[in-house]
Amino acid sequence: MSNTIIELQNVSKVFETKNRTVEAVRNVSLHIAKGEIYGIIGFSGAGKSTLVRCINMLERPTSGTVTVDGIDMASLRPDALRRERKKIGMIFQQFNLMPSRTAFDNIALALHGSGLTRAQIDEKVSKLLEYVDLSDRAQSYPSQLSGGQKQRVAIARALASDPKVLLCDEATSALDPQTTRSILALLRRLNTELGITVVVITHEMNVIKRICDRVAVMENGQVVEEGDVFSVFAAPREQITKDFINTTSSLSEIYRLVEDNDPIVDLRRGEVLVMMRFRSSTVSEPLISTVSRKYDVVCNILFGDLEIISGAPLGGTVGIFSGEEKNVSAALAYLRKQNISVEVIKDARAA
Repeated sequence: MSNTIIELQNVSKVFETKNRTVEAVRNVSLHIAKGEIYGIIGFSGAGKSTLVRCINMLERPTSGTVTVDGIDMASLRPDALRRERKKIGMIFQQFNLMPSRTAFDNIALALHGSGLTRAQIDEKVSKLLEYVDLSDRAQSYPSQLSGGQKQRVAIARALASDPKVLLCDEATSALDPQTTRSILALLRRLNTELGITVVVITHEMNVIKRICDRVAVMENGQVVEEGDVFSVFAAPREQITKDFINTTSSLSEIYRLVEDNDPIVDLRRGEVLVMMRFRSSTVSEPLISTVSRKYDVVCNILFGDLEIISGAPLGGTVGIFSGEEKNVSAALAYLRKQNISVEVIKDARAA
């Protein structure tokens, strides 16, 4: 990939303790392009935070290579590594601000040893505070700031060294949904306006879906699935990816309704209960109305869960098809040909 800014080749990280050996990261290879927002998602203990700390060598890989902007990070001497780390900003779940310093001074601290004059530092910090919309809180201490404001200070501090890459390790996990949206909007803005490559580590599907271009799914220290966000979540291959989708989708509720014999899923003779999911970003035809007219069937939509990801509908609907058996079967076959995933949940056509 010619525009790659971060390249991980066969990266592993092993922690040795008295009692056991822990393989936190196992043979991971990734290419992250300049200017993209790349998500790494996994449940707790998947190895995603260890992996991202290998990028800036806060954790040195046991094996494998990490290249950032063409530089082999593991080959650097300590002074050179410190210089290269300045090009890689990082923000954390718990903000990591110094409680005894104001917002202004927390940001200014990142410019210590930069060679800038005091006046230049003051000017830069003021501009950064303005960029993250905190000019009026410059003299506030962390204890006087909300969680979202603290994270904005942390972002401004990370931007102080003009990084090419920003690593975000569970940066929104401690925030409420509304504040999370505002922080994600800020990350998207600095990506678009400043051209910074953003790597997002999270266990939250909504974070990935809201701002990421591509995603890697981690489990047990390994990347088990990777690709553009729409493709991975529209047609997941691995169970772990399906589990993540179910954390934010109501579609899986249909399995509980069937198991509980809920009246809403009672079928009459000839009816079939199906779940339909979009698997392509090019679907634009009104498919339900099309098959209803084309095959003389009725589709009673029970519920749906659709959202727009990368400009295309992601999700699906659950409904009951009824009509002549051959027509229902033809309608379902037609939907499958349109790259719609059709799962028959309950079938009364042969009853």
